[in-house]
Amino acid sequence: MSEIQAVFQTYGPAYRTEHALPPHHQKTMNDIKNCRTATLGGHIDQCDHCGHMDISYNSCRNRHCPKCQNLKREEWLLNRERDLLDVGYFHVVFTIPSALNPLVRLNQKTLYDILFQAASETLLELAAASKYLGAQIGFISLLHTWGQNLMEHPHIHCILPGGGLSFDGLKWVSSRKKFFIPVKVLARKFRGKFLAFLKAAFDHLFFGDAIGSLRREANFRALLNELYRTNWVVYCKPPFKSPAFVLRYLGRYTHRVAIANSRIVSLENDRVTFKWRDYRDNNREKLMTVSAFEFIRRFLLHVLPPRFVKIRYFGILSNRTRKVKIRLCQRLLGMAFIPLKPKSRIELLSDMLGFDPSVCRCCGKGKMVRRLLGFSDLAPPA
Repeated sequence: MSEIQAVFQTYGPAYRTEHALPPHHQKTMNDIKNCRTATLGGHIDQCDHCGHMDISYNSCRNRHCPKCQNLKREEWLLNRERDLLDVGYFHVVFTIPSALNPLVRLNQKTLYDILFQAASETLLELAAASKYLGAQIGFISLLHTWGQNLMEHPHIHCILPGGGLSFDGLKWVSSRKKFFIPVKVLARKFRGKFLAFLKAAFDHLFFGDAIGSLRREANFRALLNELYRTNWVVYCKPPFKSPAFVLRYLGRYTHRVAIANSRIVSLENDRVTFKWRDYRDNNREKLMTVSAFEFIRRFLLHVLPPRFVKIRYFGILSNRTRKVKIRLCQRLLGMAFIPLKPKSRIELLSDMLGFDPSVCRCCGKGKMVRRLLGFSDLAPPA
């Protein structure tokens, strides 16, 4: 079986012996290694009609585990459905230069927070300007830290409606069909904000040995000056076809992990081969082979700091004002209010799987009833 779990089960102990890992990296490795195994316990479901039994092992629920994100994603998307507006939506991506990667590696929480702050303030301030939109906008921001080759590539995805609420709250201000802020203006504003925040954080940054020279303020200023002269990448994708399409699109981004199990081709001879897309070569799919230790190292680059929030809401979509302001926008757009009915876990699983998992797969008549809980010795006999 070629999965991340198999890599951690086979090579994780030796990797931890050779590398000093922070506690949250060790926890992630252990969680993924033990996910859906007898180590985490489980339960037995038995059909109340034919007596058929199924053994199920508990999931680790770690947000970096590729097996544990589907249900979380469906729950999140269901909650976001009530916030949709009947307008076009845009997808804007903010990326920082690769020269910052060594600094990000040693200061993940600080630099990722700066990335969120710089991107959000850029959008909010420019949208508020009368020459662009002159309104209050709202958007969802998602942090991704990886590229297709599993190396560092921190960037923010922002999904936002094409327009905003007037500052007096009396009307909806629609944007142009194309994005309402020129991307070159976005890039310059974003660059200036990010570097200003980075400069202000200098006294709180950790440099380690690899980039220890940056401890000298003169060297740090030289890096900032070089980054000021660099063109930063910000781009806007074409608008979505419909609000319903936004949800399907968001589902591809919100609960992703660095690499899905489906991309791993083989694990043999202490090496991992996985599929990746080379965007510099017409988006062609290729194979990459690295040592198992190098694969683990690259995967752990994208384990977020504990309790770090990677999905954030801004403007009229912020948690404090979303319920009131989104309903106001829906009324201004003439949208009927349709309360969403909460779905149970079984209903969400049925939507995902295409069948009702509570119905016995053997006889197709009975219901599966949970008989035993929490046993750690539920492994089937060898």
